[in-house]
Amino acid sequence: MKNILILGSGLVARPIIQYLLSKDYHVTVASNTPDRSDAMIAGNLNGTSVFWDAGDEDSLDLMITSHDIVVSLLPYVFHVMVAKHCVNHRKNMVTTSYVKPEMYALDAAAKEADVILLNEMGLDPGIDHMSAMRIIDKVHDREGAILEFYSICGALPAPEAATNPFRYKFSWSPKGVVLAGNNDAVFLQHGKIVSVPTRDLFKNPFHVNFPEIGELEVYPNRDSLAYKEIYGIPEAQTMFRGTFRYNGWCETLDALKQLNLISVEKIEMTGMTYADMVLHQIDQLRKNKSNQNPQNPDQSSNTSSHHHIITSSHHHITTSAIRQQVAEFLGIPETAHALEAMNWLGLFDLSPLNRHMDSTFEVTSDLMIAKMELGQTERDMVAMQHTFLAAFSDGRKEVIRSRMLDFGTLDTDTSIARTVALPAAIGVEMILNGQIKIKGVHVPVIPEIYNPVLDKLETMGIKMVEEYGLPVSEMVNT
Repeated sequence: MKNILILGSGLVARPIIQYLLSKDYHVTVASNTPDRSDAMIAGNLNGTSVFWDAGDEDSLDLMITSHDIVVSLLPYVFHVMVAKHCVNHRKNMVTTSYVKPEMYALDAAAKEADVILLNEMGLDPGIDHMSAMRIIDKVHDREGAILEFYSICGALPAPEAATNPFRYKFSWSPKGVVLAGNNDAVFLQHGKIVSVPTRDLFKNPFHVNFPEIGELEVYPNRDSLAYKEIYGIPEAQTMFRGTFRYNGWCETLDALKQLNLISVEKIEMTGMTYADMVLHQIDQLRKNKSNQNPQNPDQSSNTSSHHHIITSSHHHITTSAIRQQVAEFLGIPETAHALEAMNWLGLFDLSPLNRHMDSTFEVTSDLMIAKMELGQTERDMVAMQHTFLAAFSDGRKEVIRSRMLDFGTLDTDTSIARTVALPAAIGVEMILNGQIKIKGVHVPVIPEIYNPVLDKLETMGIKMVEEYGLPVSEMVNT
C-alpha cells in the first residue's frame, strides 16, 4: 500500500483526503489541528492524523522518509522548505500554489534525485492552466495563432447567497482575499503593456455576461505578462488574467483603498472608534496631499479642526454624519453603493475598536470575516472563462470560449475546496501510478498531465465547456 503524507488540514483539504482514501492508499494528515484532520478522515482505517507544527523540520524530515509522496497544503512560504526535504529523500511532491523562483531553483536537484515537484495543481493556478493549454495546443496543431487571450476566474457565493452589499462571502483564506486588493497589476492589451498601480486596481472594471449568473465585473490579476511564455504563445498581442466579482465589489474596494482602509501600515488606535479610524485616515490623507502640494493647500488645517470636533464629541455625532464626511472626501453621493457597503460593514460605527497599534487592514478584514463568512447552509461557486481570438493561415479568425460553472454542495464540500483539491488528488494518483514520467519542477501545462486530469475531473462534474468557431464579435469587450 502506497503511503501519502498530506501537510495541512485547512479549508480545501477534505476532498483530497477523501479521494485518496477511497483509492485504498494510506493517508497521513499532519497539521496543528488534528481534530479537524480526524473529522476529514472520518474513521477510515487507512487514515492517520498526527499533530505537527509547520516549523518543526526534524519531525517533517522523519515523516517524509516513511511516505512515498508528499502533498503540501501549507501556506506557500513553507513549500520550498518541504520541497528541499523531499529532494533530499527522493520523494515526489505536489502543491496547489504558485511556483516561486526559489522553487524553480530546485529543478536541477529534483531531476538529479529523479523526482517531480508538481506545483499549481489546484484551481487558479491549476485548472486555468490545463484548460487553457488544451485549447492553445489544439490551435497550434491546426497551425493557428493565438492573437488575444483573456482568462478570468472567481470564487464567489452562489447567487442566492450573495445577500450582503459586497455580494461576497468568504469560503477560503479571508485575509488573503482582502490583502490581494493591495496588489499592482500588469497585462498586455493590443500590443501595449498596461501597468495598473494598486491605487487604481479597482477603478476600471469591465463586465462579462456569464450564463446562469448574469453580469459579473472583472479586474486585472497581478502579472499577466509571464503567461505568454508559460503558455507558449509569443504571438499573442493581448494577454490578460483577471478576477470575477459581482457588480459593486470594485466600487466598494476602490473606496476602501482611497481611504487607506486596507493598508498594512500600523497606526495608534488606542481609544478610537471605527468612525474615528476612518476620519483619522481622511485627515492623514488630506495632510499628505497638502504637504505634497504646498503651493496649493486644500484647507487641510480647517479639515483637521473639523475632524477634531467630530471625533471628540461622539454623543453629538451620528453614523450619517460620518457617512457625509466620507462622501465629501471621496467626491461621491451619500447614496453611493460603496458607502452603503461600508456602513453595513460597521466602519461608520461609534463603538470602540479596542485596539492599540494595528493596521486598518486588520480592522477591516476582521469586520469582513465576522459578517461575510459563507454560512453552513449556503453554497459557493466557481466561475471561470477563457476567451481566445485565434487566427489561421487562410486569413480566417475565430473566437474560442471555454467556461466552467461549479457549485458547492450543502452537505459535503464547497466548490472552492473541490476545484482546488481534486486536481491535486488526481496528480498524486497519476504520479504513484507512473503516469507522469517527467522530473524536476513543473506546472501542469503539458498534455501528459493536463489531458488525463481534465478528463478525470469531468467524471466528477468539474467540466470546462468549450465553444469553437464563434464570430469575432464574441470577443471580450473591455
